[in-house]
Amino acid sequence: MPSQTKPNIYFFFQTQTTLRNRNQLKDFIRDIFRREGRTLESLNYIFCDDQQLLEINRQYLNHDYFTDIISFELSQKNEPVVGEIYISIDRVRDNALQLGETYTKELHRVIFHGALHLCGYKDKKPRETTEMRKAESKYLGLYFRSR
Repeated sequence: MPSQTKPNIYFFFQTQTTLRNRNQLKDFIRDIFRREGRTLESLNYIFCDDQQLLEINRQYLNHDYFTDIISFELSQKNEPVVGEIYISIDRVRDNALQLGETYTKELHRVIFHGALHLCGYKDKKPRETTEMRKAESKYLGLYFRSR
């Protein structure tokens, strides 16, 4: 019988931030993929600053503006998800202030947002954005209720 191993999820900190309960968070992210019907193989979260994410945005997406997150799916179509998610800690802090939200909750919203992109959610059109926000809220509620 083949062994059932957990998909690998790693957190890399190019910019320091507080991220508590990392093992619980990893399990929850794995659960998001399961609930969304996607098989996860591995996922890297890279926490960086505005400047680093701006350079990635320029180099890979030809966008010349700040953003809070960029998700890259590295797997082939119909294969288990392999991805990298870059998150600007600077943007998360600013967004939390502007939205009147706690830093912790905004950070988790962005973490789940990236996972949802890799599950197939989009957010370019108003209807897609509405669906993305609903899914983010659902998973934020489930995560913070379970703690």
